[in-house]
Amino acid sequence: MHISFYNGESSMNAQMQTGTTTVGITLKDTVIMATERRVTMEHFIAHKDGKKLYQIDDAAAMTIAGLVGDAQVLVRYMQAELKLFRLQRKVGMPLDAAATLLSNILNQSKFYPYMVQILIGGVDTSPHIFSVDAAGGSVEDVYASTGSGSPFVYGVLETNYEKTMSVDEGINLVIRAISAAKARDSASGGMIDVAVIDSKKGYVQVPESEVRERIKSLNLTI
Repeated sequence: MHISFYNGESSMNAQMQTGTTTVGITLKDTVIMATERRVTMEHFIAHKDGKKLYQIDDAAAMTIAGLVGDAQVLVRYMQAELKLFRLQRKVGMPLDAAATLLSNILNQSKFYPYMVQILIGGVDTSPHIFSVDAAGGSVEDVYASTGSGSPFVYGVLETNYEKTMSVDEGINLVIRAISAAKARDSASGGMIDVAVIDSKKGYVQVPESEVRERIKSLNLTI
């Protein structure tokens, strides 16, 4: 049986090693999130244009790494729950509540776990990035990364991230971070998806043509 993974290992493996590279950073009043698109099945590249960045509310998004089916189910759960919350209360769910909701879903299933690593990010009264693991642990930080390419992302962020940088600088930073992972992590590759989230415009996907131009101007490769 052939099963596609965002990670490079079977869920039967005692140690889950998630492929993929995702990143989220917070700025003064904005969140920027990005992923690459490669989907692997062990050492085979199963798909070159996998979607790993999803809008889940007007000003909230999540990135996925791990087993494809598990991750996609969780995206649908979160989209439905946040839409229902908005319909009932006429306001978006606070980001800490959304992260707690996902944490509870994962924790209740930890004996038959969803094999995933998730980032939830967005803006309510302020920008937020939460990293949520397969057991339901949720940690908020000014930036976070998941997947096998994350060590390379953190290397770029630790050196170059500043909370006061502009949105334009932030977009370039996440592109550089993902590109660094793609250069060294075989489970990460392909085009880069980038979204900018703020309280005024909400979730805005950066056009692929603009991402390509930025990659070129930064002397990086796709």
